[in-house]
Amino acid sequence: MLYDNYAMQTKRELLSRLVSIIIKEELVKGVKYIPVEMRPRNNRNVSCCVHKDRYILKHKIISILGFDIEDEDIDLMQLEEYAQRSLDHKNTKKKILSVLHEACSACMQSQYYITNMCRGCEGRPCFMNCPKGAVSFKKGKAFINQEECVSCGLCKKICPYHAIIYTPVPCEEVCPVKAISKNPDGTEDIDKDKCIYCGRCMQACPYGAIMERSKIVDIHKMSIRPGVKIIAIVAPSVFGQFDARPGQIITAMKRIGFDEVVEVALGAEDTSRIEAEELKEKIAHGQPFMTSSCCPAYIEWVNKHAPSLKPYVSTTRSPMVYTARRVKELYPGAEVVFVGPCLAKRHEADFVPEVDYVMSFEEVGAFMASYNVEVSECEDAPLNTRISSQSRGYAQSGGVRSAVASAVGEGYTVMNIDGLDKKSTKLLKSMVKNPQAQFVEVMACEGGCLNGPCSLAPLTQARRQFRQGFAE
Repeated sequence: MLYDNYAMQTKRELLSRLVSIIIKEELVKGVKYIPVEMRPRNNRNVSCCVHKDRYILKHKIISILGFDIEDEDIDLMQLEEYAQRSLDHKNTKKKILSVLHEACSACMQSQYYITNMCRGCEGRPCFMNCPKGAVSFKKGKAFINQEECVSCGLCKKICPYHAIIYTPVPCEEVCPVKAISKNPDGTEDIDKDKCIYCGRCMQACPYGAIMERSKIVDIHKMSIRPGVKIIAIVAPSVFGQFDARPGQIITAMKRIGFDEVVEVALGAEDTSRIEAEELKEKIAHGQPFMTSSCCPAYIEWVNKHAPSLKPYVSTTRSPMVYTARRVKELYPGAEVVFVGPCLAKRHEADFVPEVDYVMSFEEVGAFMASYNVEVSECEDAPLNTRISSQSRGYAQSGGVRSAVASAVGEGYTVMNIDGLDKKSTKLLKSMVKNPQAQFVEVMACEGGCLNGPCSLAPLTQARRQFRQGFAE
């Protein structure tokens, strides 16, 4: 779940500072000053020294500009050179996520550890019950041999003094597919053959060492091209990101440079209708169940980790795709930018010709800050009356289930999977032999898209703001 922390604030400050100099056409000239301005010498250091703080910020800036980081390159090239290459469309970064190794250096390997709360008790249940004999006593205190420990956790569970703690690697701990692990040098590496782009590692890293690909430079360059319309298609979850009415959020989006703003909930109308018809047809032909297909992280999980589920996944396209198609038909030659909280949408958009760019809510927030747009002070624009509340409900876990259930009619059983984790993935795999319902909505993020990895608001706040926005 998303929580505010200083690493997140650093990322957002970097975005805001970069956007500010981009829109002033001062990127090349101004980018070199950002690390110095953000980490002046007279402030307390975050890491060992001001020089490392600034070096890490340089890594993060280069990543935001759209480049993979190689240690040799970063020492040979100045920030101005990266900025110019980005303006010249020479940012060749292909990965959705990358680990900044200079920032990723403090997490030790996950392990169970005995603290000084150990009383050296006579019972010694940790020693007596360890299945591998990894616990011993030295000078009256318990000690765990990490080479023998298999991390079963039994010692922690039975210690009467709660003297044993588990020290996880946060990014590894939250990854539902074990796609991230340590290199020999102690830094993390993401296995692209396993990664489903759920973004949890990026949220969990306490050092902000995991960064996603950004296209803010390209989007700005596109927006100032003469005669080109730029259309934002916004995910329904955008209405949970700001303490403002939905119409005010639409107006704010236009004030940062978009010619038109179209709700992706419009495409959700198509998704619900088509998916309902597909469900009817498959059930009629004897297929026991079908899952939703609008969450790209879930689709990646099926493709990479659960291929036996492929025949049971809907072939209906996501609301983003249907919305983009509508926009391209309505505005020929326009550039379409999907705006949402989802890291996996960046990957999905790579294979959708109708979507030209993807922006995160964090990036939109940076543009609003740079343009001095106060969302709550914007005028209230009218919303599309053809969009139902159920289509906007795609933002929340259970929303797709409700929309498809309404479209398909009575007589069908439905359920939803709220977040991909060890328990839910096991349940999904078991459905091949033991279906739980005829239609299963699957969302990779707990709480749905309102809790996406690139959201601005924590889930509880996002839910409240979303409900208030559409309250009668």
